[in-house]
Amino acid sequence: MQFTPRIASLADLTAVQNVVIDAYTPYVSSIGCKPGPLLDDYEALIRAGRVTVVDVNGAIKGILVLIPEEDAMLLDNVAVAASAQGLGLGRELIAYAEKSAKDVGFPVIRLYTHVAMTRNIEYYARIGYVETHRAEQNGLKRVFMAKSLT
Repeated sequence: MQFTPRIASLADLTAVQNVVIDAYTPYVSSIGCKPGPLLDDYEALIRAGRVTVVDVNGAIKGILVLIPEEDAMLLDNVAVAASAQGLGLGRELIAYAEKSAKDVGFPVIRLYTHVAMTRNIEYYARIGYVETHRAEQNGLKRVFMAKSLT
């Protein structure tokens, strides 16, 4: 299935927040607190042009947050609503993130995830991300990973 990502507008704010809540709430019990994406200010991120969304049958079902940094693009968040998981939306959004980073000249894309999100860590490793380090940030134990785009 092919999806067409688009930059989110403020009209998408509630839908974006709902996708994030749907995608990350199941992790609260295993992490013991709210994952970082549940704490982000999506209105500010949308205003800054950092949020990309994907519609499925007219409803936003996937979101991506990209933040350019000095030497790499940060894939800050990729989330897919539970009702759209298994459609390849996450894979498409990550491919879009990598292409976007490469198109603007970044040689590397990086991301982080919670240490308890082992399935995500394994998935990122399978698609070419390499663990760079682990650290605690804002009370969250994170695994940092990067992928060369050259």
